[in-house]
Amino acid sequence: MELADGRLQGVVSSGSDIGRVYVSSVEAGTYAFSCSTNNNRPCGGARGAFCNHIRALVGEAVLQYGAERVARYLKVDVAGEQADAQGLTSAMTSTRPAQGDRSAAAQVFSRFLRHLAYLEFAPTTAPVPEMHWFPTTGAVA
Repeated sequence: MELADGRLQGVVSSGSDIGRVYVSSVEAGTYAFSCSTNNNRPCGGARGAFCNHIRALVGEAVLQYGAERVARYLKVDVAGEQADAQGLTSAMTSTRPAQGDRSAAAQVFSRFLRHLAYLEFAPTTAPVPEMHWFPTTGAVA
């Protein structure tokens, strides 16, 4: 999952089929949401409201980034004690957000597959060219 392109977006595994994943997203500010399978079929649970995949995405984002950062990025106004995944989700759904555009799903899924490919590399300390933007540590100038 990532906070990128003005959205919280990511890939969420299906609760019922181990071979299926969903590409879910919530747009910052409007909370327009989108959820579709890896085969670009619409999620059956995202008909007019956040589905369980989007709720899981928000929950994982809060675990990874913290509720304050997620709320700030998505432009969600929540009170102090409601600054958790459930509070963020409730605040966004109370605005009755519209179904969003699914056009970014292919790009998000492609990026996810590219990241998965790194798991198949043998462990090494050599530089990985695709990750050259990370600074080296202990380098002498």
